[in-house]
Amino acid sequence: MTFIFALVGVLGVAASGPLIAAFPAVPALSMALWRNAIGTAVMAVPALLIEPRTFSRLKRRDWAWSALAAISLALHFAFFMNSIRMTTVAAATALVCLQAAWIALFQFLRGAKYGWRVGLGVFLAFGGVVVITGLDVGSGTDALLGDVYALIGGVLAAVYTLSGAKARETMSTSAYTTACYGMTSLMLLAMCLIAGVPVWGFDAKGWIGILALAICSQVLGHSALNHLLTSLGPLTVSTLILLEIPGAAILAAVFLGQVLPAGTIIGLVVILGGLFFVVRGQGRILAVPRVADPGQ
Repeated sequence: MTFIFALVGVLGVAASGPLIAAFPAVPALSMALWRNAIGTAVMAVPALLIEPRTFSRLKRRDWAWSALAAISLALHFAFFMNSIRMTTVAAATALVCLQAAWIALFQFLRGAKYGWRVGLGVFLAFGGVVVITGLDVGSGTDALLGDVYALIGGVLAAVYTLSGAKARETMSTSAYTTACYGMTSLMLLAMCLIAGVPVWGFDAKGWIGILALAICSQVLGHSALNHLLTSLGPLTVSTLILLEIPGAAILAAVFLGQVLPAGTIIGLVVILGGLFFVVRGQGRILAVPRVADPGQ
């Protein structure tokens, strides 16, 4: 069952970039709003059916971690989904998937000690970033700004993953995703209203894109990965998310015809290899305390 959740999660998040790019008529913020609103409605059903008093029983700690995850997720979507429209799907996906490296950095600042694998991995990952962004300098200001947005989106994704892991220690998948997606929807609605972005009035094609993104990437992709946070941990989930990089690139090439320069492909491979070392290195360091303290 874990394998099935992992497969669904990876395929769902890999489809996110191509779907966002395939429906440019719908503003990125509006797409983000609706994917979370629909995700909230779908995930609330099992939460309320299984335990009608689920949300009244949540503690202040649960709401606090869910709120931090929601804030991070809303801002992540705002940056990442706009980056998709400004640079290639493959480049934006690779840069946002640097969340594993950011997680390593956050944990290092909190006192975690890592070996050479993490150091090498971070060096390679950010070396790949230099390759991609360096090539995008010649592609225009929009492409370079899209790369920067994707990098910021990766930092926010790391905060979202870590916060979600803390919330899932005491919350069920349906309760956490409903609370998180619901608060994310409210924040995105406020952002749309402040920015003057339309949230209604799209044509049939636009709504098809919104529904496809909501079901594939939000309800199936994000929710499956959130479910795995307690059984696999944030670092292993971050490893699985690395598969989003080649997955999104392949889908964009097949369905959108996005052909990548050889240099960009090299940058993607370097990032993927670097992140593999980062996660492997963290896994070796964190394996001992996880076994020694099963109540963590």
